[in-house]
Amino acid sequence: MIRKIDRSLYPGYSHRWDDQLFRERILPHVGLEKTVLDLGAGAGIVEAMNFKGLAKKVCGVDLDPRVEANPMLDEGRLADAGHIPYPDQAFDVVFADNVVEHLADPLAVFREVHRVLKPGGVFLFKTPNKTHYVPTIARLTPHPFHQFINRLRGRAESDTFPTLYRANTLADVQRIGREAGFEVRSVSRIEGRPEYLRITWPTYLLGAAYERTVNASECLAMFRILLIAELRK
Repeated sequence: MIRKIDRSLYPGYSHRWDDQLFRERILPHVGLEKTVLDLGAGAGIVEAMNFKGLAKKVCGVDLDPRVEANPMLDEGRLADAGHIPYPDQAFDVVFADNVVEHLADPLAVFREVHRVLKPGGVFLFKTPNKTHYVPTIARLTPHPFHQFINRLRGRAESDTFPTLYRANTLADVQRIGREAGFEVRSVSRIEGRPEYLRITWPTYLLGAAYERTVNASECLAMFRILLIAELRK
C-alpha cells in the first residue's frame, strides 16, 4: 500500500529526496577551483553529500571519529564545529546537512564558519524547521524515542543524535546569520513527501494531507519541514 501511495502521490520522489534537493543547491557553488568544507561530515553515509572529485579539495570536520575515514573527503578531521581546525579564509564553500539542529551555540559556530570562508564565500545548510510537527514532537520526547523511530525508518541508533533546535526558524537564521556577519541570501521553507509518517498507510495519508495543506499557501510556510539557507560572507 505504501508503494502504491508513493506512485500515486509522490512519483518524482526518491529515497532521501531532501538530501538530493540540498545537493542541487550546493552544486552551483562547487567547482574544480573551489575548496569545500563539509561541516558535520560524519562517517559519510549520505551519498548525496559526496562532492569528492568535483572540487579542488573536500575537507570535513565532525566529533564522530569516523570522519577521519570518511570516503567522501580528501581530508577528515576530528573537531568541534565551534573550533574548526583550519586557518582564516581557507574555504570557498561550507555546507552542513542536518547539523544546525544539534548546535548548542549556533552563533559561535556561524562566526567560526564566517572566519574560515573566503570573502564572497557561501555557507549553505539544510536543517528541520522548528515549527513543523516533527521537531515539535522531538522536543517533547526523550532521545531513546527518536532512536526507536529512526530504527523503524531504517536508520542506525549510532547515527541518531540529540537535537536542540536553537537556529531553526526563518527568524532565527536571519538574526544569527546577520549577527555572525553574513548576508542572508535566501532561506527556503519546503514540505515534501512525509518521511516520518511513511511507516503505515494511514499515517502516510495523514502526512500527505498535511503536506497538501501547508503547501497551499505561503501563509503556512512556517509549518513546512525543511529550511535550506544560503549565507554569503
